[in-house]
Amino acid sequence: MRSSIALCLLLGSALGSVSNPGLAQTTVVQAAPAKSAYLQDGGGPIVRSQDGLCWRSGYWEQDDAVTGCDGALVSPVMKASAPALVADPMIANKEVPPATVSAQCDISVTLASDQNFRFGKATLTNTAKQRIDEVITKLASCGSANLILITGHTDRLGAAKYNQKLSAQRATNVASYLKSKGVTNKMQIVGAGASDPILQCGNNLSRQKLVSCLSPNRRVVIKVQPN
Repeated sequence: MRSSIALCLLLGSALGSVSNPGLAQTTVVQAAPAKSAYLQDGGGPIVRSQDGLCWRSGYWEQDDAVTGCDGALVSPVMKASAPALVADPMIANKEVPPATVSAQCDISVTLASDQNFRFGKATLTNTAKQRIDEVITKLASCGSANLILITGHTDRLGAAKYNQKLSAQRATNVASYLKSKGVTNKMQIVGAGASDPILQCGNNLSRQKLVSCLSPNRRVVIKVQPN
């Protein structure tokens, strides 16, 4: 009877199929006392092959598995893992300086009346220079990327070609003064002539009164705007 059972025995392994010669030399596995589906040595230890494999009977099932034959002999060793990277607190807490951004400005100043430009003249008066100096002070808080638009104007007296040239000269003189004070912004000069008056005066006035009435139109507008 024993020999017939032996013919039905199947070779088992610690994991079902892997050989481990060292296991046969050092480990003794006891079968379940009530019932065993393994070949036993005198009813006690499970018989092993020379390779340390457990002998199963022909009626062995998964539920008959015994630790040491079909289970782990020792607790698995956890694979060491690299520690999580932690940011250097000295670097993480270091404040990053904000990127330098040129301030955007929107400044508009008008140099008008005879205090700034005499009739038929483009020369800057001391009053005009003082007003321009105020603009330069405001420019200190602006970025150099801001564009300075300088537009010269005249009154309607005189030929259109002459007035256009005079208005451009007034704007040019303002730009030259700004540059002489160290202003490096890009400048655009426009001569508008008499095309954009801010005050209308009747033709019934005397020449002297008409010149005085039209003085607000003789002006230069300085406008600082984003480029």
